[in-house]
Amino acid sequence: MPKKRLHHIPLFSTRATATVSVALVLVILGIAALVGLATHSLSKTVRDNIGFVVIFSEEVTADDIAQVTKKLEATGAVSSTEYSSPDEILARWQKMVGEDEDIMRLADVNPFTPELEVRVKEGYASTDSIMMLAAPIMLMPQVYEVKVHNELIDSVNSTLRSVSLTLVAVAVALLIVSFVLIFNTVRLSVYSKRFLINTMQLVGATRGFVRRPFLMESLVNGAVAGVIASAIVAGMLLFGMRLDVSVASLLSWPQACAVMSAMVVTGMVICLIAAVFACNRYLSLGYDDLYK
Repeated sequence: MPKKRLHHIPLFSTRATATVSVALVLVILGIAALVGLATHSLSKTVRDNIGFVVIFSEEVTADDIAQVTKKLEATGAVSSTEYSSPDEILARWQKMVGEDEDIMRLADVNPFTPELEVRVKEGYASTDSIMMLAAPIMLMPQVYEVKVHNELIDSVNSTLRSVSLTLVAVAVALLIVSFVLIFNTVRLSVYSKRFLINTMQLVGATRGFVRRPFLMESLVNGAVAGVIASAIVAGMLLFGMRLDVSVASLLSWPQACAVMSAMVVTGMVICLIAAVFACNRYLSLGYDDLYK
């Protein structure tokens, strides 16, 4: 008689497959987290460059400019100020329009007056906050005009708000999908040992005793998967920094290390939760149900 072929799932292969699957899911979550941090950093940089321009009158003195600057900085809403003399403004304007239009040759006088470019802090980068900040400056006699680009500010804030909401929605969706995938992966690992679970119950093992080794194994698998995923993400980040220097300005290694640590913890927690649900399911099944 021909030998009956036995079909079984190798335990090591199942465990390795589960670990790799969890690692790949954690890589996706890690990349999403890094993109979110980079977007937040870019958003902060953009908001820090939002502000307004104070144009002084022709009769303004150095003391007047210092008084306006001091008054703005005293509000606590200003991140930086940059003064430009009439000659500096003329040089910038001349560079922008080219040498064909020499305003000094045509008018024989510099038509520009001193300006003070004011940048506000991230929390004040809105039209209402900037208008409240600029209102008392407009009333000062040494100030000719205050230019606030309301439409640009509103457009930037609207775009950043839309990007942030999109990233939050994507992150939540990825987290849900990741949990489902990891749960099914761990459940498959426990499924391969369902007969062992039933045998341990038959010899009198308690549910806690049976569940303990599976939970410890899932914790180890989650930690290993997190370390593998962290190594992959670190390699991708290092490659990205070498490819484009601007990546380093958006993401720092302390931030990346925090994300990688969170990946390891997330892998362990999700694997542990999935193992608890999977073990409880097979602990409640009868012997005949194990073949289904």
